[in-house]
Amino acid sequence: MHQFPVAVIMERRSLQNRWADEAWEAVGVVPAFEGGSATGAAADAPRKILTEADRDQWLFAGFQLELFRDEVDNYFLNMSSPIPKVFVMWRKESDVATPATVSVSYGEAARWLDSGEQVDGIPMSRELADWVGDFVNTHYKPAPRKKVRRNDPLAQDRGRA
Repeated sequence: MHQFPVAVIMERRSLQNRWADEAWEAVGVVPAFEGGSATGAAADAPRKILTEADRDQWLFAGFQLELFRDEVDNYFLNMSSPIPKVFVMWRKESDVATPATVSVSYGEAARWLDSGEQVDGIPMSRELADWVGDFVNTHYKPAPRKKVRRNDPLAQDRGRA
């Protein structure tokens, strides 16, 4: 199994809106290494890393991006897009939006969205793009092209001559 430890940055922005006081979104996915901010458990306590008048940011460590061979077609689609992304599924728990999981698979992100989850796409860092790109280059095999027979209205006539 291919794994890459990451941390997710969530941001809360204050809104001047009669229906909502704040908006949450994932704004970053950064590499995390052993001995750094990731310990391998998603239950690590979030750490506030920015406080401003109209926004706050929290770092959630302990996530693993995992790559699986049966998702390689979806990784290829992501890597061949103009801006490859890391997808973060998150849920609002109490007063804080908490990331639940991360992926680089278009298919997995689509399944999350189809099931009504909150998902944000974050532009992938060069380091992550190189890692996913190596996996895709090693494991992706394009589907074989099928030969298409075109309707030839004169094909039967040639066979009778």
